Amino acid sequence: MRVGVLTGGGDCPGLNAVIRAVTRKGIETHGWEIVGFRSGWQGPLTGDCRPIGLDDVEDILARGGTILGSSRTNPYKEDGGVEKIKKVLADQGVDALIAIGGEDTLGVANKLTGEGIGVVGVPKTIDNDLDATDYTFGFDTAVHIATEAIDRLRTTAESHHRALVVEVMGRHAGWIALHSGVAGGANVILVPERPFSVNKVVEWTQRRFERQYAPILVVAEGAIPENGAEVLQTGETDAFGHVRLGGVGTWLADELARQTGKESRAVVLGHTQRGGIPTAYDRVLATRFGLHAVDAVAGGEFGAMVALRGTDIVRVPLSEATAKLKTVPDERYAEAEVFFG
Repeated sequence: MRVGVLTGGGDCPGLNAVIRAVTRKGIETHGWEIVGFRSGWQGPLTGDCRPIGLDDVEDILARGGTILGSSRTNPYKEDGGVEKIKKVLADQGVDALIAIGGEDTLGVANKLTGEGIGVVGVPKTIDNDLDATDYTFGFDTAVHIATEAIDRLRTTAESHHRALVVEVMGRHAGWIALHSGVAGGANVILVPERPFSVNKVVEWTQRRFERQYAPILVVAEGAIPENGAEVLQTGETDAFGHVRLGGVGTWLADELARQTGKESRAVVLGHTQRGGIPTAYDRVLATRFGLHAVDAVAGGEFGAMVALRGTDIVRVPLSEATAKLKTVPDERYAEAEVFFG
């Protein structure tokens, strides 16, 4: 049996751990041939692939990024995209695909399952916004990086008596902002799920200054003020229709300086959150996902995604996993609000 594997969407710490687990178990337990498709769904569209052997995955467990490369290619935006994929898989003798990605990559996987292509999904996103799984790998690493940045920024904020606004990733879900903000002791946390009152944020900031401390505010890139709109870097969209967000941190810092008369600075963490080596937790979770994805393929359970429920790895329908985003519930945000101001 020949099994293909691909990584789609944004790069993420832990991708190589999945590839390693799929390759090791596929070859050593089942005697499969593993084929790596490059650049996400671009690989199966164009036939850009290569065999992956045991030597190829020997030293990749702790390596960030993905040895297969990635892209945001959408086969359904390509003329004859599905037929091209079917032909490439037939030409390469590939019997099944393991697709590692977020909502867009797995959304394509779900559609292709309906086209008769055998696909098993592995959830990957630092935003932790995929439904049907408690956690996705990459999220823990992103939170650790953001928390460390907040810890470092606090000392310079206190030294200069200024407000610091830390912008983290989070288009529609504020999980990174929530977890890193709580872990870093932020005085304000703003998430996309809850439009924020600028006046209230100013009040919390002033209260912190009055107590002779420097305010630290953590804001997700998709957070919006009440009666406002998302702050965009450009008006362009990718193949899945997503606009590029960014800039709310700078906008908010300028607004705070204007209304409080205090010096304010913005720091945009950007891609540093998803670069570098994965945490131990993400290495373990990604490895377990890879092992169980192989089991799903071996059992012919196509159209499924491996997921974390408690401490167990289970299988859920791709259609369920991609039906909606997992967002921060009100009760979780209320826990953080205790520490605002």
